[in-house]
Amino acid sequence: MKLSGRVVFRDVETGVWVLEGDDGKTYQLAGGDRKIKKDGQRIEAEGRVDTDMLTTAMVGPVFHVSSYRFV
Repeated sequence: MKLSGRVVFRDVETGVWVLEGDDGKTYQLAGGDRKIKKDGQRIEAEGRVDTDMLTTAMVGPVFHVSSYRFV
């Protein structure tokens, strides 16, 4: 699955990185590397969405990033 949007840090629990998708949904980011974690940065990423996973942040489904590029 390919998603694009803005990377944002949310101060929930111990903090969580999310992708505010251009599709209007919010995804909790998993995978990628440190370079992806820059507040306000726009990316286009490929990966898979795990809708059955529970997290303490509960900000949306978890998006497991396999590759990305900055846009």
